[in-house]
Amino acid sequence: MEFVEPIRDRKKIESMKKILQGNDRDYLLFVLGINTAYRISDLLELKYKDVIDEKKKVLSHVKLKESKTDKNNKVAITKGVAKAITNFVEKNYKGNLEEYLFIGKKNPNKPIRRETAWRIISSAAEEVGLKNIGTHTLRKTFAYHQYKAGTDIAILMDMLNHSSETITLKYIGITQDEKDRAVRALDL
Repeated sequence: MEFVEPIRDRKKIESMKKILQGNDRDYLLFVLGINTAYRISDLLELKYKDVIDEKKKVLSHVKLKESKTDKNNKVAITKGVAKAITNFVEKNYKGNLEEYLFIGKKNPNKPIRRETAWRIISSAAEEVGLKNIGTHTLRKTFAYHQYKAGTDIAILMDMLNHSSETITLKYIGITQDEKDRAVRALDL
């Protein structure tokens, strides 16, 4: 398995959003992914009831039990995510809160598969010139930008359900960034 990177450049994130805007499902998947600490396997299992109430009002938080860790996790929904959810719901919601958000064309009763999510993300990344991008890129991007904005590493470690700060720093690419900076600074 290849090590994937976060998307460090905000302009690349915006470019990917523009590419994905043509498909409401793909756009929402990307926006939710880069604004939460959820794994792709958990994102794909989201249902309408996880993001809206019976009056189609966007919830304040996404709450779910993570499949890998079996831990409950609750993440606030930002204004940008709420807007993406509202747009998606207006065009796609058919009145059943139990339906999956990210359904495919082949089987409308099941969410898309991880491989499909990978194709969506990697295709958009390729269009903007990014390499080493995969499904973990979404949560790595979230954590990377949170860290750069000043979020305490201990909070990120908890959000990602990591066992140490060192693992979190390595996971989001900060350790590699610091190594690269150190080598470039010396340049003997």
